[in-house]
Amino acid sequence: MFGTLRRSIDRLMLNDRSYDFLFDRPDMDEVVSLDCETTGFDPQVDDVISIAAVPISGRRIRTSDAFRAIVRPRAAMHASSIKVHQLMKKDVAGGRGIYDVLPELLRFIRNRPLIGYWIAFDVTMLNRYVQPMLDVRLPNLQIDVCDLYYDRKYGKAPPGTTLDLRFAAIANDLKLPPLQAHDAFNDAVLAAEAFVMLKDMQSRGVRLPAGATARALPVTPVG
Repeated sequence: MFGTLRRSIDRLMLNDRSYDFLFDRPDMDEVVSLDCETTGFDPQVDDVISIAAVPISGRRIRTSDAFRAIVRPRAAMHASSIKVHQLMKKDVAGGRGIYDVLPELLRFIRNRPLIGYWIAFDVTMLNRYVQPMLDVRLPNLQIDVCDLYYDRKYGKAPPGTTLDLRFAAIANDLKLPPLQAHDAFNDAVLAAEAFVMLKDMQSRGVRLPAGATARALPVTPVG
């Protein structure tokens, strides 16, 4: 009820009616796997430097229809994030400004649910720009493959079971083919593959075996 009310209020607050489609009721058979690479991990000060969005229709991952963009950041590139995504200043210098990219991205994702690994981080980063542009935040439903994996792996696990929710661990457990990590397109494709597999397992009532060990492992953003 609160979510429906919030969407209704946000729709009224939208300052550009050409983006009203964001608030239309989504078709759950169409989702978009989204990933952003960033200058760092603080949404208050860091910027997006690359974006990939891959549409999924049912069980079909439409990589040929993907959205991809390099974004020229305003924030400084941190050495710690460069080590993660391997993008240097020279790699993003020719990118477009975020407010040139954002209208295209919004018209690409439309009202479709957004899926990804720790998708809340990517959406929070994008909302840093969406909010001042439209006076509202992205209303799209968010589905985290981490939550889907937890349900299939640990939903009925005994006490003391290690919660290994790292992206690489999820991909390895699902036996997904390896892709170069921390590339926005590759991460979006990998999240899409995990989503399709986990939703299929969920529909068939299939679970992943969970072994008991001693501690929980840390989860970090992939941006």
